[in-house]
Amino acid sequence: METYSVLRDLCIIIVFGKAFGILARKLRAPQVVGEIIAGLVIGPCVLGIVQQTDFLSVMAEIGVILLMFSAGLETSIQDLKRTGIIAFLIACAGVLVPLIGGTLLYEAFYGFSPWGSENFLKAMMIGCIMTATSVSITVRALQELGHLKGIVGTTIMSAAIIDDVIGIIVLTVVLGFKDPSANIGRTCLMTVLFFVLALVLGYAIFRIFKAFDEHYLHTRRVPILGLALCMFMAYVAEHYFGVADITGAYLAGIILSSIKDADYIAEKMDINSYMLFGPIFFASIGLKTDITGLTPAILIFCVCFVLVAMVTKIIGCGLMARVFHFHWNESLKIGIGMMTRGEVALIVAQKGLAVGLLDSTYFTAVILLIVCSSILTPVLLKLLYARYPDNTEHLEGRYSNEPAQQNT
Repeated sequence: METYSVLRDLCIIIVFGKAFGILARKLRAPQVVGEIIAGLVIGPCVLGIVQQTDFLSVMAEIGVILLMFSAGLETSIQDLKRTGIIAFLIACAGVLVPLIGGTLLYEAFYGFSPWGSENFLKAMMIGCIMTATSVSITVRALQELGHLKGIVGTTIMSAAIIDDVIGIIVLTVVLGFKDPSANIGRTCLMTVLFFVLALVLGYAIFRIFKAFDEHYLHTRRVPILGLALCMFMAYVAEHYFGVADITGAYLAGIILSSIKDADYIAEKMDINSYMLFGPIFFASIGLKTDITGLTPAILIFCVCFVLVAMVTKIIGCGLMARVFHFHWNESLKIGIGMMTRGEVALIVAQKGLAVGLLDSTYFTAVILLIVCSSILTPVLLKLLYARYPDNTEHLEGRYSNEPAQQNT
């Protein structure tokens, strides 16, 4: 009976996701916005005809893995090299400012406490939740707009990956104050080891795929093996190194981004993502939202939480981008592109709940943040790109180690 219920849920998600996606596109909004709203409509908030299940959660996770793999395939290695240091500093600012903002927000509501106290650690946990960035929504929006490639898009992608790594380290530090058994040094070491392994193993895999691609150019076996590599990298990242599986999937895409069939692989992956896994992932954001238990006090905190989380990310990432000679509109694109939250924020919240630093009441605030940022980010990016087309020629000198032109 459970199997048939799953089939019914999949049917509803696909139909509603497509219908609302078409409606969003007719209203000149990115299709992903419609898919998220579809999840809200069919979920507990409105109709209640589909409930979040373990099966749908797994399908949604596969969806975000495929999405990040496709993003890696469309990433330019040269742009990635050129934006590396700058993306790192943007990510640092994108973690620090929300961390401070979230901590101050909690203490403003529930009182300021001395360093190291239980209440102060709870405040820092709220800040930790705000540090996490989920770039999957931004990736889909930039793909729809045709601006995923290029300096701005690549900077957002690079910074988001680094942002999650720094955010996990900050979370481990906070948990370390609560639980001395948490090994901060080991977490940092395992993260570094994973990226070293990805660099060394990635080059060997690239050479193998390049040779294989020469013999079997434009055949289905190439994207099949590419998908296998994606799942392998996602598994190794999460299971053995404690790094987010989407990071492993993104790196798998980067490894294959320079072979001849990179676009062919991306095309095949997009079919799976567009038809099934993508709509499930984006609808699942709405399915997780349940506002039945909200009280006026919690509602006020939730609204402030959402506003502070989004504004601090824009300020932190946007101002740091401006320091490196991005124009104001480009800095705003980067800040808004880093504004989305997703599964990483939920994971951080779950960790806080497990050690007693977060009450389950505040999960509503996290879900609302994910929904609001997921809907607003694609809309704002589309408006920005319509008003300010992507034009980063003024950055070419700076990225090629030549004197940058002065902004006007």
